[in-house]
Amino acid sequence: MQKKLASIQFLRKYLQYITEHELDEIAYKCICENPWFTKDSVKRSLEGIIFMISEEKIEKWLKLNPISQSNSPKNIGLVLAGNIPAVGFHDLICVFLSSHIAKIKPSHQDKYLISLISSKLNEFYGSEKIIITEKLQDIDAIIATGSDNSARYFNYYFGKYPNIIRSNRTSVSVISENEPVSNLKLLADDVFTYYGLGCRNVSKLFIPKGFDLAILGDLWQSHKQIINQNKYANNYDVQKSLNLINRVDHKDFEYLIVKASKDLASPISVLYYEEYDNLTEVNNYLKENKDKIQCVVSSIRLDHEVIPFGKAQQPELWDYADGVNTIEFLNSI
Repeated sequence: MQKKLASIQFLRKYLQYITEHELDEIAYKCICENPWFTKDSVKRSLEGIIFMISEEKIEKWLKLNPISQSNSPKNIGLVLAGNIPAVGFHDLICVFLSSHIAKIKPSHQDKYLISLISSKLNEFYGSEKIIITEKLQDIDAIIATGSDNSARYFNYYFGKYPNIIRSNRTSVSVISENEPVSNLKLLADDVFTYYGLGCRNVSKLFIPKGFDLAILGDLWQSHKQIINQNKYANNYDVQKSLNLINRVDHKDFEYLIVKASKDLASPISVLYYEEYDNLTEVNNYLKENKDKIQCVVSSIRLDHEVIPFGKAQQPELWDYADGVNTIEFLNSI
């Protein structure tokens, strides 16, 4: 285990000392695979990994989640998503620290970065604990992440194996009646980071009745440059046109469409909101949709676990996707 922990810290140092020129090259290769990616999003993702795997955080995590070291290692298949850079890193690091071997089928939209990280970990460890492959064969268990449609496919093909199969999720925010302006400013990061493509992005707000949404339009002006991204702008133009043609009541911030909806997951460039009279309504909604909600951003104490404003895209090692403890799963195999 000590050798694995040392390898992770070598990876952390490698990422910390990537030069600007190296970052340019990495970002270029990532953008070629996925036009939603930018140099800033790749940099932010790498900074998130550096933040996540400090020695102190690893130590705290392993105290909370001891990892068993079996004498009979298994091959764990990982099917990774490609919506944000290196989104599958947490699954990778869980398997790396276990006694098992990771056999990774990366998304074609995020192959380079996850392959780079895997090769560095193998290099620092001195052995091939992580295998990148185009076809998953000879596996003993599977962890697969994708859409609702791909989840059905995963269940059909991999249902016979011990598995964690993840489908679409999104995140919400609950605003209080006297929410500080500082929190509302931070909420912009939860909404706009990675163009809203991640499951930890806030796609819906719960606002107290009478809350003036125009406040958000003013506070979020520093994020209006998001409209300069072509793919985001195309989504915005389509959504704006649909709302105008169908005469749907909405607010247009000129870089974001905000409209009332009972639905949970909003299209890219759209933010849903729902007014509430009391928190019982909100708690009931969160309970009814718990299997589709990744995290809840709020300063209010709710029946659902909440995280602070501005922290949705800064998960800790112990913040397991879908609330399923990956380490416990790996220990059980």
